[in-house]
Amino acid sequence: MNHNPYLEGKTLIVDKPINWTSFDVVKKIRYTIKKKYGLKKIKVGHAGTLDPLATGLMIICTGKMTKSIDQFLNEKKGYTGKIKLGATTPSFDLETDIDKTYDVPLLDENILGKIQSKFLGDSLQEPPLFSAKKINGKRAYTLARANVDVKLEAKPITIFDLKLSLFDANTLYFECVCSKGTYIRSLARDIGLALGSGAHLTELRRISSGKFHISDAKSVQDWLDIIKTS
Repeated sequence: MNHNPYLEGKTLIVDKPINWTSFDVVKKIRYTIKKKYGLKKIKVGHAGTLDPLATGLMIICTGKMTKSIDQFLNEKKGYTGKIKLGATTPSFDLETDIDKTYDVPLLDENILGKIQSKFLGDSLQEPPLFSAKKINGKRAYTLARANVDVKLEAKPITIFDLKLSLFDANTLYFECVCSKGTYIRSLARDIGLALGSGAHLTELRRISSGKFHISDAKSVQDWLDIIKTS
């Protein structure tokens, strides 16, 4: 039998493309490893889900390295992206249509500095209803799409660093370093509430997770080519 480094355990740092689910990435990599080595099964998992509309760093573990997933999950994550002010959506991002619009106040560095400070440190954050959280055994997004009125319990999170700047009059650019379990969509919603303008997330990219940075990542196709030729 061929020597199989993926069974022994590897960590693949992937740059997830937009409109792929995290499971799509895992499935494609698992299928390619199985086909290359003639395996019926191999463990492949990821450390931290990214929404389909988000891009960026995913840690994919294979074989024996899947035992390290919990350790990777617990590490700090870094994100960049854009928040649109003046409108809200039920999912807090572009997955659903705008449901309410608001006036946007005139913003300056002083106001943004105060908002940044407000969110730094430990807090309780209410997860988005359009999320994979389970309520009585059902995914929250399943209930949300069926218009079932439920409320998710707020969870403790930590924002280690947050930088906000004006991208244009109605859009904020942000950089954020946060604890596991932080929903950036919920942060966008909460920033909109703090400004009294409503807000939703329009762009999200994970740029770091623990010691790994997006500069370490390869595209899904690059990894598939490496697996096929290894």
